[in-house]
Amino acid sequence: MKRREFLKASALGTAAAALVSPAAACPGELRGTGDLAVIIERASGSVMIVDTTAHETLHRVEGFGDLSHASAVYSRDERYAYIFGRDGGLTKLDILEGVITKRILQAGNAIGGAISDDGKLVAVSNYKPGGVRVFDANTLEPVADIPATFENDKRSKTVGLVDAPGRRFIFTLYDAGEIWIADFSSGSKPQLTRFMDIGDLPYDALITGDGRHYIAGLFGEDGLTHIDLWADEPAPRRILSGYGRGEKKLPVYKMPHLEGWAEGGGHFLLPAVGRHELLVMDAGTFKEAGRIAVHGQPVFAVARPDGRQAWVNFAHPLNDTIQVVDIPSLKIIHEFKPGPAALHMEFSPRGHEVWLSVRDSNEVHVYDTSSFRKLAVLKAQSPSGIFMTARAHRIGL
Repeated sequence: MKRREFLKASALGTAAAALVSPAAACPGELRGTGDLAVIIERASGSVMIVDTTAHETLHRVEGFGDLSHASAVYSRDERYAYIFGRDGGLTKLDILEGVITKRILQAGNAIGGAISDDGKLVAVSNYKPGGVRVFDANTLEPVADIPATFENDKRSKTVGLVDAPGRRFIFTLYDAGEIWIADFSSGSKPQLTRFMDIGDLPYDALITGDGRHYIAGLFGEDGLTHIDLWADEPAPRRILSGYGRGEKKLPVYKMPHLEGWAEGGGHFLLPAVGRHELLVMDAGTFKEAGRIAVHGQPVFAVARPDGRQAWVNFAHPLNDTIQVVDIPSLKIIHEFKPGPAALHMEFSPRGHEVWLSVRDSNEVHVYDTSSFRKLAVLKAQSPSGIFMTARAHRIGL
C-alpha cells in the first residue's frame, strides 16, 4: 500500500472507531445502566445507586420519605427507578444523573407497586385509602383510581400487586378476600374482573415469570389460592390446603414474602406461614411434593436465575442466618451468618453473584454463588431492598 493510501485508511479507521466508541474518547461521560442497582436505606429515607460490576457506590440520594417497606420498579430503558414508599410517596429517580426527577404523595399508606408491560403506566397498591392508583410513567400525572370497595362501600387494603401481560395489573384485597384484574389494554379506563371468596386474609401474591400463574398466600387459613391466567375462563382454586392442619401454630414474627419465592427443577419453594419449613410444590400439578426443614421462619426463598439454588433468610430472632438449598436434591448445602437482620437478597442477572443487605450492621455483602466466598462489603445506612436494573425486563418484578 502506498504511503498516501495508508495514511488515508488510518484516518478513516480512527474516525470510525470514534463513532463506534465515543466513550473511549470521553471517559466517564457515557455509560450503560445494565449493571446498576438501587439499594433502599430505610432508616434515612435515602437510596444508594451502585455499580454492581465494580462493587461501588455511585450516588446517595435523599428525600424519599418513609422507606420502611419500600420497593422499586424500572422503566423499560432502565434509566429511571420508581420508588414506592410506605408513606404513600411515589418517586421517580434518574439513576444515571443520581437525582429525583419528580415525587408525589399519592396516598396515606402504601405497600408497593408495579409498572405495565409497555412501560407507560405505574400502579401503586394502597392500604389507606384502600385501592390502587395508576399514573403516567413519564409525568406521574394521575391516570386512574381504583377504590377497593366491598360490603357497602368498605375499603380494603390491597396487596400482591403485580403486572401481567396485556397491560394488566393484578392485586388482592386483604380485608375482602378477593382478587382483582385491572385491564388497561383499551385505554385509561380499566376493565375490572373480580374473583370473590378466594380465601381468608390474602396477604401477598406472586406471578410466574411467564405471566401465567398468579398465586396468593392466605394468612387466615392454611393454604394458597391459584389462578391460571391462560385459561379460557380463569377461576381461583385452593392449593396446598391444610398444610399445617392438626399441628400447633407458632407465633408469626414476620410475614413471609411470596414475591421472594423460588422456582426451579419443576418445583416451587414457598415459605410456610409461622413454620420452620419451606413448602415444596409441584409446578405442574400445584400439589405438595415435600417440605424442607429450615433454620427458622422463612421470609424470602429466592431462586438463583438458573433455578439451581434457592437462598433463604429468616424472621427475627433468627435473622442472622442464610441457608442455601440445592433445588434438584431439595437439600440444604450451605449455611452461614452474615450478620444481624440479613433481610434482602438480589441475584446478578445470570446468577454469578448475590447481593445481601445486612441491616443492623449497616452493610451490603456480595457473595460468589458457586464458592460462597464473600467478594465485597459496601457501607449503607440500614439497607433493605436491593433492586437491579435487569428487573426492567421481567414480568412481575
